[in-house]
Amino acid sequence: MEEHVIDMNEKNTLAMKLLHYFITEKGYTPIILQGAEDEIWLENLDEDYKVVRLVMRYIHNDEQYKFDIFKTNRILRKIKKKTLSFKLNTLSIFLDLGGAVNLDDFKTDNITAVEVHEDADVKKNKLLKSIFPDLSRKLKFSEEGIDLFIKVTNDINKHNQKDQERVADVFAPKKPIVTYALIIINILVFFIPMLLSNSDIAVAYLGSYGPFVKMGEYYRLITAAFVHANIAHLLFNMYALWIIGMQLESFIGKWRFLVVYLFSAICGSLLSVVVTPDALSVGASGAIFGLLGALLYFGYHYRIYLGTVIKSQIIPLIVINLLLGFMVPGIDNAAHIGGLIGGALMMIGVGVKYKSSNFEKINGLIVSLIFFGFLVYMALFA
Repeated sequence: MEEHVIDMNEKNTLAMKLLHYFITEKGYTPIILQGAEDEIWLENLDEDYKVVRLVMRYIHNDEQYKFDIFKTNRILRKIKKKTLSFKLNTLSIFLDLGGAVNLDDFKTDNITAVEVHEDADVKKNKLLKSIFPDLSRKLKFSEEGIDLFIKVTNDINKHNQKDQERVADVFAPKKPIVTYALIIINILVFFIPMLLSNSDIAVAYLGSYGPFVKMGEYYRLITAAFVHANIAHLLFNMYALWIIGMQLESFIGKWRFLVVYLFSAICGSLLSVVVTPDALSVGASGAIFGLLGALLYFGYHYRIYLGTVIKSQIIPLIVINLLLGFMVPGIDNAAHIGGLIGGALMMIGVGVKYKSSNFEKINGLIVSLIFFGFLVYMALFA
């Protein structure tokens, strides 16, 4: 039977304390890397320093340090692609740096390096004090040795379990009741007039038509999203609503989904009136583009899990459909663009669960109202 001995020297003790701080206090998560020995990588894409490295490896000269910078940049490029990040400000904390190495001689734009050998160095370091003012205080523990190791391990495990529960809560499959209800309403609005032998009545009385909207028939701005010109139009939009809505409603919840959908529909109709005031516009595509905009914003916040989907599916889908809208006659691309922008802005306003701050949500609601007010002015009064 093997015995594992835990080496609780000063360097490892400091590394444990720092790891405890960044994970439990700042919400960083470990990055699993191949070939990164004697160093720990942590990421939090919501912080100014999105990546933090704890380097326990002994670096005794400039050549080793320059190679460390090269290797770090190579790994950062891979993380950028995965997380859709343009720049990853990185903090490298060296716990065993030789006296011959001068960090100031090798400064880079994206990597900030600091040297600490003991708790007192953290308190003395001006950069660390400015970035993480509570770091020195949080490194103080009453436990020592193996008791400290157990304390740190238990705290990190509890924090990670809480994070896993949050992710499971967001991504657990849920019944998309609102999506089903919207699909049923669209189908009923299409087929009931047909049963009454007047298939064009819904388009005539519920479609978005600039002159009628300006005369006070504002309800058309929302009812137009539930009317379709023909069966192919209906089937295409309902299939898209089912595929996209089923996922997004499960991610963000029923009320957020409904608010985003209706706001996107209205914004799409308003921009359609602005761009093509004399055209009759119908269809749920403006609202569906709004769902894509919302999904894009949601996916960006959870890009660790959805980064590949955003790059390979969501963005290409938006771009291709917008290009088709410009090239194929009869497609109301203004409604698509209005819905897309409206959906993304309102998603900021209603917030992403466990990610958005109240400040972000308030700003999102304010910008959404400004965008809505601008469209109303341009459509009805300009």
